[in-house]
Amino acid sequence: MPPKRIMDYESMSDSDSDDEHQLSGNKKSRYQKGSDEYTKRRERNNIAVRKSREKSRAKAKETSEQVNRLRSENEMLEQKVQILSKELSVLKDLFLAHAGTVSPGCGGQGNTEIKEASTDHEYSKMNSQ
Repeated sequence: MPPKRIMDYESMSDSDSDDEHQLSGNKKSRYQKGSDEYTKRRERNNIAVRKSREKSRAKAKETSEQVNRLRSENEMLEQKVQILSKELSVLKDLFLAHAGTVSPGCGGQGNTEIKEASTDHEYSKMNSQ
């Protein structure tokens, strides 16, 4: 929304003031088509419109680039979550396998049996790639 224009009545000449009173209800017909003032205002408006549209395009491009960056980052993070989930699963399996081999009567010392870890596990496959 464009900022409101504030009229500076002190700097207006008497003829401008009379025109203002006559045309106060119709802002569009304040300046006659083809007049120097009309042409200057149209030029300034056209420049402002171009600038505004270019700014809008730049903002849309920046937003689009940010969306693409965030999507890419999200994909990487999802892959990392999958890898870490697999790693957690492997470590849980190893822990449970090890915990199951310790004799309950010896308190975890001395007579422990270590089973060989399976090489068919997902973690082994993942690391070999």
